[in-house]
Amino acid sequence: MSITTPKIVIIGGGAGGLELATQLGHKLGKKNRADILLIDKNRTHIWKPLLHEVATGSIDPDLDGVVYSAHAAKHHYNFQLGTFSNLDQNNKTITLSALSDELGHNILPERTVRYDYLVLGIGSVSNDFNTPGIKDHCYLLDSTQQAERFQHALLDSFTRLHQDDNQQQALDIAIVGGGATGVELSAELYHVSELLKLYGLTNMSSKRLHIHLIEAGPRILPALPERIAQSAKRELLNLGVNVLENTQVKEGTSKGFITKDDELINADIMVWAAGVKAPDFIKDLGIFELTRSNQIQVNQFLQSSVNDDIFVIGDCCAFTQEDGKLVPPRAQSAHQMAQCVEKNLIATLKQQPLAKFEYNDHGSLVNLSRYSTVGSLMGNLTSNSFFIEGKIARFMYISLYRMHQRAIHGSAKTFALWISEKVLRVVRPKMKLH
Repeated sequence: MSITTPKIVIIGGGAGGLELATQLGHKLGKKNRADILLIDKNRTHIWKPLLHEVATGSIDPDLDGVVYSAHAAKHHYNFQLGTFSNLDQNNKTITLSALSDELGHNILPERTVRYDYLVLGIGSVSNDFNTPGIKDHCYLLDSTQQAERFQHALLDSFTRLHQDDNQQQALDIAIVGGGATGVELSAELYHVSELLKLYGLTNMSSKRLHIHLIEAGPRILPALPERIAQSAKRELLNLGVNVLENTQVKEGTSKGFITKDDELINADIMVWAAGVKAPDFIKDLGIFELTRSNQIQVNQFLQSSVNDDIFVIGDCCAFTQEDGKLVPPRAQSAHQMAQCVEKNLIATLKQQPLAKFEYNDHGSLVNLSRYSTVGSLMGNLTSNSFFIEGKIARFMYISLYRMHQRAIHGSAKTFALWISEKVLRVVRPKMKLH
Protein backbone atom coordinates (compact mmCIF):
# COMPACT_ATOMS: atom_id res chain seq x y z
CA MET A 1 0.00 0.00 0.00
CA SER A 2 1.51 3.33 -1.10
CA ILE A 3 1.56 6.33 1.19
CA THR A 4 0.60 9.63 -0.46
CA THR A 5 3.02 12.49 0.18
CA PRO A 6 1.13 15.32 1.92
CA LYS A 7 0.79 18.45 -0.19
CA ILE A 8 1.24 21.89 1.37
CA VAL A 9 0.09 24.77 -0.83
CA ILE A 10 1.16 28.34 0.03
CA ILE A 11 -0.67 31.15 -1.75
CA GLY A 12 1.30 34.38 -1.83
CA GLY A 13 5.06 34.80 -2.12
CA GLY A 14 5.41 37.86 0.07
CA ALA A 15 7.74 38.19 3.04
CA GLY A 16 6.00 35.45 5.02
CA GLY A 17 5.01 33.15 2.16
CA LEU A 18 8.44 33.01 0.53
CA GLU A 19 10.22 32.48 3.85
CA LEU A 20 7.78 29.69 4.73
CA ALA A 21 8.16 27.95 1.36
CA THR A 22 11.96 28.15 1.68
CA GLN A 23 12.12 26.68 5.17
CA LEU A 24 9.57 23.94 4.46
CA GLY A 25 11.43 23.13 1.27
CA HIS A 26 14.60 22.46 3.22
CA LYS A 27 12.97 20.61 6.12
CA LEU A 28 10.25 18.65 4.27
CA GLY A 29 10.60 18.99 0.50
CA LYS A 30 14.27 18.00 0.37
CA LYS A 31 13.53 14.77 2.26
CA ASN A 32 10.31 14.07 0.29
CA ARG A 33 8.30 14.27 3.51
CA ALA A 34 5.92 16.75 1.86
CA ASP A 35 5.25 18.33 -1.52
CA ILE A 36 5.60 22.11 -1.12
CA LEU A 37 3.94 24.35 -3.72
CA LEU A 38 4.15 28.16 -3.74
CA ILE A 39 1.63 30.05 -5.89
CA ASP A 40 1.91 33.74 -6.76
CA LYS A 41 0.45 35.97 -9.47
CA ASN A 42 3.91 37.48 -10.09
CA ARG A 43 7.11 35.86 -11.33
CA THR A 44 9.41 37.74 -8.99
CA HIS A 45 9.50 38.78 -5.33
CA ILE A 46 10.37 42.21 -3.96
CA TRP A 47 10.32 42.84 -0.22
CA LYS A 48 7.21 45.01 0.18
CA PRO A 49 8.80 47.61 2.50
CA LEU A 50 11.07 48.49 -0.44
CA LEU A 51 8.30 49.23 -2.95
CA HIS A 52 8.61 52.97 -2.38
CA GLU A 53 12.23 52.67 -3.58
CA VAL A 54 11.07 50.79 -6.67
CA ALA A 55 8.61 53.65 -7.25
CA THR A 56 11.40 56.25 -7.25
CA GLY A 57 13.88 54.16 -9.22
CA SER A 58 16.26 53.69 -6.29
CA ILE A 59 15.82 49.92 -6.74
CA ASP A 60 15.63 48.06 -10.05
CA PRO A 61 13.30 45.06 -9.58
CA ASP A 62 14.84 43.34 -12.60
CA LEU A 63 18.15 43.23 -10.74
CA ASP A 64 17.10 43.16 -7.09
CA GLY A 65 14.08 40.85 -7.32
CA VAL A 66 13.98 37.13 -6.49
CA VAL A 67 12.74 34.95 -9.38
CA TYR A 68 10.39 32.41 -7.80
CA SER A 69 10.99 29.58 -10.27
CA ALA A 70 14.78 29.80 -9.96
CA HIS A 71 14.58 30.11 -6.18
CA ALA A 72 12.22 27.13 -5.96
CA ALA A 73 14.64 24.92 -7.89
CA LYS A 74 17.41 25.66 -5.40
CA HIS A 75 15.31 25.35 -2.25
CA HIS A 76 13.34 22.15 -2.85
CA TYR A 77 9.83 23.48 -3.42
CA ASN A 78 7.69 23.99 -6.53
CA PHE A 79 6.32 27.23 -7.96
CA GLN A 80 3.22 27.94 -10.06
CA LEU A 81 2.29 31.25 -11.62
CA GLY A 82 -1.38 31.92 -11.01
CA THR A 83 -4.08 34.04 -9.40
CA PHE A 84 -6.13 32.49 -6.59
CA SER A 85 -9.84 32.84 -7.34
CA ASN A 86 -11.81 30.17 -5.45
CA LEU A 87 -11.62 27.62 -2.63
CA ASP A 88 -13.46 24.32 -2.14
CA GLN A 89 -12.98 23.25 1.47
CA ASN A 90 -14.85 19.99 1.11
CA ASN A 91 -12.73 18.67 -1.77
CA LYS A 92 -9.60 20.48 -0.58
CA THR A 93 -8.95 22.26 -3.86
CA ILE A 94 -8.24 25.81 -4.92
CA THR A 95 -8.99 27.38 -8.29
CA LEU A 96 -6.55 29.52 -10.24
CA SER A 97 -7.86 31.94 -12.85
CA ALA A 98 -7.06 31.51 -16.53
CA LEU A 99 -3.65 32.97 -17.37
CA SER A 100 -3.26 35.43 -20.27
CA ASP A 101 -0.37 37.47 -21.65
CA GLU A 102 -0.25 41.26 -22.00
CA LEU A 103 -2.09 41.08 -25.35
CA GLY A 104 -4.88 38.98 -23.90
CA HIS A 105 -3.77 35.73 -25.50
CA ASN A 106 -4.58 32.66 -23.42
CA ILE A 107 -1.57 30.93 -21.87
CA LEU A 108 -3.29 28.53 -19.47
CA PRO A 109 -6.96 27.77 -18.80
CA GLU A 110 -8.56 27.92 -15.35
CA ARG A 111 -6.87 25.30 -13.17
CA THR A 112 -7.65 23.36 -10.00
CA VAL A 113 -4.95 22.53 -7.46
CA ARG A 114 -5.34 19.94 -4.71
CA TYR A 115 -3.99 20.49 -1.20
CA ASP A 116 -3.80 18.71 2.14
CA TYR A 117 -2.81 21.84 4.02
CA LEU A 118 -3.31 25.37 2.74
CA VAL A 119 -1.50 28.53 3.82
CA LEU A 120 -2.99 31.88 2.82
CA GLY A 121 -0.44 34.68 2.66
CA ILE A 122 -2.10 36.87 0.05
CA GLY A 123 -1.04 40.13 1.66
CA SER A 124 -2.96 43.38 1.49
CA VAL A 125 -3.99 46.11 -0.92
CA SER A 126 -4.62 49.82 -0.49
CA ASN A 127 -7.91 50.75 1.12
CA ASP A 128 -9.48 53.75 -0.60
CA PHE A 129 -12.49 53.64 1.77
CA ASN A 130 -14.71 54.12 -1.33
CA THR A 131 -13.45 57.68 -1.72
CA PRO A 132 -14.65 59.03 -5.11
CA GLY A 133 -12.01 59.49 -7.80
CA ILE A 134 -9.18 57.59 -6.11
CA LYS A 135 -9.19 54.60 -8.48
CA ASP A 136 -9.30 56.88 -11.51
CA HIS A 137 -6.63 59.43 -10.60
CA CYS A 138 -4.22 57.96 -8.04
CA TYR A 139 -1.19 55.72 -8.12
CA LEU A 140 -1.08 52.87 -5.62
CA LEU A 141 1.99 51.06 -4.33
CA ASP A 142 0.65 47.57 -3.65
CA SER A 143 2.77 45.70 -6.17
CA THR A 144 5.96 45.93 -8.22
CA GLN A 145 3.90 46.65 -11.35
CA GLN A 146 2.15 49.59 -9.69
CA ALA A 147 5.43 50.94 -8.31
CA GLU A 148 7.04 50.74 -11.78
CA ARG A 149 4.05 52.50 -13.32
CA PHE A 150 4.55 55.35 -10.86
CA GLN A 151 8.29 55.41 -11.61
CA HIS A 152 7.68 55.78 -15.35
CA ALA A 153 5.27 58.67 -14.75
CA LEU A 154 7.79 60.28 -12.42
CA LEU A 155 10.60 60.04 -14.99
CA ASP A 156 8.32 61.51 -17.68
CA SER A 157 7.49 64.43 -15.40
CA PHE A 158 11.13 65.06 -14.54
CA THR A 159 12.05 65.00 -18.23
CA ARG A 160 9.25 67.44 -19.07
CA LEU A 161 10.41 69.86 -16.37
CA HIS A 162 14.03 69.61 -17.46
CA GLN A 163 13.22 70.50 -21.07
CA ASP A 164 10.56 73.10 -20.29
CA ASP A 165 11.56 76.68 -21.14
CA ASN A 166 9.86 77.89 -17.97
CA GLN A 167 12.50 77.02 -15.38
CA GLN A 168 10.24 78.28 -12.58
CA GLN A 169 7.70 75.52 -13.09
CA ALA A 170 7.59 72.87 -10.37
CA LEU A 171 6.27 69.33 -10.01
CA ASP A 172 3.50 68.94 -7.43
CA ILE A 173 3.15 65.48 -5.88
CA ALA A 174 0.41 64.83 -3.31
CA ILE A 175 0.54 61.73 -1.13
CA VAL A 176 -2.45 60.76 1.00
CA GLY A 177 -1.47 58.70 4.02
CA GLY A 178 1.07 59.69 6.65
CA GLY A 179 2.08 56.13 7.51
CA ALA A 180 5.49 54.61 6.84
CA THR A 181 4.93 54.34 3.07
CA GLY A 182 3.92 57.98 2.64
CA VAL A 183 6.69 59.30 4.88
CA GLU A 184 9.45 57.19 3.31
CA LEU A 185 8.26 57.93 -0.24
CA SER A 186 8.32 61.69 0.45
CA ALA A 187 11.96 61.60 1.52
CA GLU A 188 13.03 59.25 -1.28
CA LEU A 189 11.51 61.57 -3.90
CA TYR A 190 13.73 64.43 -2.73
CA HIS A 191 16.76 62.17 -2.86
CA VAL A 192 16.22 61.04 -6.49
CA SER A 193 15.40 64.57 -7.66
CA GLU A 194 18.95 65.55 -6.66
CA LEU A 195 20.46 62.44 -8.29
CA LEU A 196 19.06 63.47 -11.68
CA LYS A 197 21.78 66.12 -12.01
CA LEU A 198 24.32 63.31 -12.34
CA TYR A 199 22.56 61.95 -15.43
CA GLY A 200 22.08 64.97 -17.65
CA LEU A 201 18.92 66.48 -16.15
CA THR A 202 20.84 69.46 -14.81
CA ASN A 203 17.78 71.69 -14.69
CA MET A 204 16.14 69.43 -12.11
CA SER A 205 16.60 69.78 -8.35
CA SER A 206 14.63 69.29 -5.18
CA LYS A 207 13.71 72.99 -5.31
CA ARG A 208 11.46 72.22 -8.27
CA LEU A 209 9.69 69.47 -6.35
CA HIS A 210 6.69 70.31 -4.15
CA ILE A 211 5.46 67.39 -2.04
CA HIS A 212 2.27 67.50 -0.01
CA LEU A 213 1.93 64.72 2.60
CA ILE A 214 -1.69 64.51 3.70
CA GLU A 215 -2.75 62.76 6.91
CA ALA A 216 -6.34 62.60 8.17
CA GLY A 217 -5.32 62.02 11.78
CA PRO A 218 -3.72 64.43 14.26
CA ARG A 219 -0.16 63.33 13.35
CA ILE A 220 1.83 61.36 10.81
CA LEU A 221 2.97 57.81 11.70
CA PRO A 222 -0.04 57.29 13.98
CA ALA A 223 0.87 53.65 14.69
CA LEU A 224 4.33 54.59 16.01
CA PRO A 225 5.41 56.37 19.20
CA GLU A 226 4.99 60.14 19.39
CA ARG A 227 8.74 60.81 19.53
CA ILE A 228 9.36 58.94 16.27
CA ALA A 229 6.54 60.81 14.55
CA GLN A 230 7.80 64.21 15.69
CA SER A 231 11.38 63.43 14.66
CA ALA A 232 10.25 62.24 11.22
CA LYS A 233 8.05 65.31 10.77
CA ARG A 234 10.94 67.60 11.65
CA GLU A 235 13.15 65.92 9.04
CA LEU A 236 10.43 66.14 6.38
CA LEU A 237 9.82 69.83 7.07
CA ASN A 238 13.56 70.47 6.75
CA LEU A 239 13.50 68.80 3.33
CA GLY A 240 10.61 71.02 2.25
CA VAL A 241 7.68 68.61 2.52
CA ASN A 242 4.33 70.29 3.14
CA VAL A 243 3.00 68.13 5.99
CA LEU A 244 -0.78 68.48 6.29
CA GLU A 245 -2.20 66.82 9.41
CA ASN A 246 -5.89 66.74 10.42
CA THR A 247 -6.69 66.97 6.71
CA GLN A 248 -9.35 64.60 5.38
CA VAL A 249 -9.67 63.98 1.65
CA LYS A 250 -13.19 63.52 0.31
CA GLU A 251 -12.46 63.22 -3.42
CA GLY A 252 -9.74 62.81 -6.00
CA THR A 253 -9.92 64.76 -9.27
CA SER A 254 -7.74 65.25 -12.33
CA LYS A 255 -6.40 68.45 -10.74
CA GLY A 256 -5.69 67.11 -7.26
CA PHE A 257 -7.35 66.21 -3.97
CA ILE A 258 -10.40 67.95 -2.55
CA THR A 259 -10.43 68.09 1.25
CA LYS A 260 -13.41 67.83 3.58
CA ASP A 261 -13.28 71.65 3.83
CA ASP A 262 -13.64 71.90 0.02
CA GLU A 263 -10.06 73.06 -0.49
CA LEU A 264 -8.16 71.85 -3.57
CA ILE A 265 -4.64 70.51 -3.10
CA ASN A 266 -3.16 70.80 -6.59
CA ALA A 267 -1.15 67.82 -7.79
CA ASP A 268 0.44 66.66 -11.04
CA ILE A 269 0.95 63.19 -9.55
CA MET A 270 -1.31 61.72 -6.87
CA VAL A 271 -0.52 58.78 -4.60
CA TRP A 272 -2.94 56.98 -2.26
CA ALA A 273 -1.27 55.25 0.70
CA ALA A 274 -3.93 55.65 3.39
CA GLY A 275 -4.38 52.26 4.99
CA VAL A 276 -4.64 48.68 3.77
CA LYS A 277 -7.11 45.82 3.66
CA ALA A 278 -7.08 42.22 2.53
CA PRO A 279 -8.28 41.83 -1.09
CA ASP A 280 -12.06 42.03 -1.56
CA PHE A 281 -12.32 38.60 -3.20
CA ILE A 282 -11.65 37.03 0.22
CA LYS A 283 -14.98 38.46 1.34
CA ASP A 284 -16.63 37.28 -1.89
CA LEU A 285 -15.64 33.67 -1.10
CA GLY A 286 -18.14 33.72 1.77
CA ILE A 287 -16.10 31.19 3.75
CA PHE A 288 -14.10 32.91 6.47
CA GLU A 289 -14.84 35.03 9.49
CA LEU A 290 -13.45 38.46 8.62
CA THR A 291 -12.66 41.81 10.15
CA ARG A 292 -13.87 45.08 8.63
CA SER A 293 -10.61 45.15 6.65
CA ASN A 294 -11.29 41.67 5.19
CA GLN A 295 -8.61 40.06 7.36
CA ILE A 296 -9.21 36.38 8.14
CA GLN A 297 -9.88 35.50 11.77
CA VAL A 298 -7.54 32.80 13.13
CA ASN A 299 -7.14 30.80 16.33
CA GLN A 300 -4.12 30.72 18.65
CA PHE A 301 -2.24 28.43 16.24
CA LEU A 302 -2.84 30.67 13.18
CA GLN A 303 -5.39 28.23 11.75
CA SER A 304 -8.46 29.86 10.23
CA SER A 305 -11.38 29.94 12.62
CA VAL A 306 -13.47 27.82 10.21
CA ASN A 307 -10.97 25.14 9.13
CA ASP A 308 -7.92 23.70 10.92
CA ASP A 309 -6.31 22.65 7.63
CA ILE A 310 -6.07 26.28 6.49
CA PHE A 311 -3.41 28.51 8.03
CA VAL A 312 -3.18 32.29 7.53
CA ILE A 313 -0.10 34.55 7.73
CA GLY A 314 0.88 38.14 7.00
CA ASP A 315 -1.27 41.18 6.30
CA CYS A 316 -4.42 39.13 5.58
CA CYS A 317 -4.26 37.46 9.02
CA ALA A 318 -6.34 38.79 11.94
CA PHE A 319 -4.71 37.51 15.13
CA THR A 320 -6.10 39.03 18.33
CA GLN A 321 -3.55 39.54 21.10
CA GLU A 322 -4.25 39.35 24.84
CA ASP A 323 -4.80 43.11 25.01
CA GLY A 324 -7.52 42.81 22.37
CA LYS A 325 -5.48 44.47 19.63
CA LEU A 326 -4.79 42.85 16.27
CA VAL A 327 -1.21 42.13 15.26
CA PRO A 328 -0.21 45.05 12.97
CA PRO A 329 0.37 44.40 9.24
CA ARG A 330 4.16 44.64 9.22
CA ALA A 331 6.99 42.62 7.72
CA GLN A 332 8.11 41.49 11.17
CA SER A 333 4.60 40.14 11.81
CA ALA A 334 4.68 38.08 8.60
CA HIS A 335 8.15 36.78 9.50
CA GLN A 336 7.06 35.64 12.96
CA MET A 337 3.84 34.10 11.64
CA ALA A 338 5.77 32.16 8.99
CA GLN A 339 8.03 30.74 11.69
CA CYS A 340 5.04 29.67 13.77
CA VAL A 341 3.20 28.02 10.86
CA GLU A 342 6.40 26.26 9.81
CA LYS A 343 6.61 24.66 13.27
CA ASN A 344 2.90 23.83 13.33
CA LEU A 345 2.84 22.20 9.89
CA ILE A 346 5.80 20.00 10.83
CA ALA A 347 4.14 19.20 14.17
CA THR A 348 0.89 18.34 12.35
CA LEU A 349 2.67 15.87 10.09
CA LYS A 350 4.32 14.30 13.15
CA GLN A 351 0.97 14.31 15.01
CA GLN A 352 2.49 16.43 17.77
CA PRO A 353 0.93 19.35 19.73
CA LEU A 354 0.85 22.73 17.98
CA ALA A 355 2.64 25.85 19.20
CA LYS A 356 0.66 28.96 20.12
CA PHE A 357 1.54 32.12 18.21
CA GLU A 358 2.91 34.98 20.27
CA TYR A 359 3.76 38.27 18.59
CA ASN A 360 6.88 40.07 19.80
CA ASP A 361 7.13 43.71 18.80
CA HIS A 362 10.80 44.40 18.13
CA GLY A 363 10.17 48.06 17.46
CA SER A 364 9.68 50.21 14.38
CA LEU A 365 12.01 52.01 12.01
CA VAL A 366 11.25 54.66 9.40
CA ASN A 367 13.88 55.31 6.72
CA LEU A 368 13.99 58.87 5.36
CA SER A 369 16.15 57.97 2.38
CA ARG A 370 19.79 59.07 2.78
CA TYR A 371 18.81 61.94 5.06
CA SER A 372 17.96 60.13 8.29
CA THR A 373 16.43 57.06 9.89
CA VAL A 374 14.37 57.17 13.07
CA GLY A 375 12.75 54.51 15.17
CA SER A 376 12.45 52.60 18.40
CA LEU A 377 13.72 49.22 19.47
CA MET A 378 12.12 47.07 22.14
CA GLY A 379 14.38 46.04 25.00
CA ASN A 380 14.88 42.31 25.47
CA LEU A 381 14.62 42.42 29.24
CA THR A 382 11.83 44.95 29.63
CA SER A 383 8.70 46.00 27.77
CA ASN A 384 10.12 49.50 27.34
CA SER A 385 11.41 50.82 24.02
CA PHE A 386 14.32 53.14 23.37
CA PHE A 387 14.58 55.77 20.66
CA ILE A 388 17.29 55.58 18.00
CA GLU A 389 18.12 57.72 15.00
CA GLY A 390 20.92 58.51 12.57
CA LYS A 391 23.54 56.00 11.51
CA ILE A 392 22.65 53.41 14.14
CA ALA A 393 18.99 53.46 13.10
CA ARG A 394 20.02 53.29 9.43
CA PHE A 395 22.18 50.24 10.15
CA MET A 396 19.29 48.53 11.98
CA TYR A 397 16.91 49.31 9.09
CA ILE A 398 19.25 47.74 6.54
CA SER A 399 19.72 44.77 8.88
CA LEU A 400 16.00 44.00 8.69
CA TYR A 401 16.29 43.47 4.95
CA ARG A 402 19.43 41.37 5.42
CA MET A 403 17.51 39.18 7.88
CA HIS A 404 14.83 38.64 5.24
CA GLN A 405 17.47 37.79 2.65
CA ARG A 406 19.09 35.35 5.07
CA ALA A 407 15.74 33.62 5.64
CA ILE A 408 15.22 33.01 1.90
CA HIS A 409 18.82 32.62 0.68
CA GLY A 410 20.90 31.48 3.64
CA SER A 411 23.91 33.23 5.20
CA ALA A 412 26.47 32.50 2.47
CA LYS A 413 24.39 33.81 -0.44
CA THR A 414 23.24 36.84 1.57
CA PHE A 415 26.88 37.76 2.14
CA ALA A 416 27.59 37.22 -1.57
CA LEU A 417 24.63 39.46 -2.48
CA TRP A 418 25.98 42.18 -0.20
CA ILE A 419 29.37 42.02 -1.92
CA SER A 420 27.79 42.09 -5.38
CA GLU A 421 25.69 45.12 -4.44
CA LYS A 422 28.87 46.96 -3.43
CA VAL A 423 30.46 46.14 -6.78
CA LEU A 424 27.37 47.07 -8.80
CA ARG A 425 27.24 50.49 -7.19
CA VAL A 426 30.45 51.31 -9.04
CA VAL A 427 29.27 50.22 -12.51
CA ARG A 428 25.53 50.94 -12.60
CA PRO A 429 23.54 54.18 -12.17
CA LYS A 430 22.40 55.14 -8.70
CA MET A 431 18.80 55.12 -9.91
CA LYS A 432 16.78 53.40 -12.61
CA LEU A 433 16.56 55.71 -15.64
CA HIS A 434 14.20 53.75 -17.89
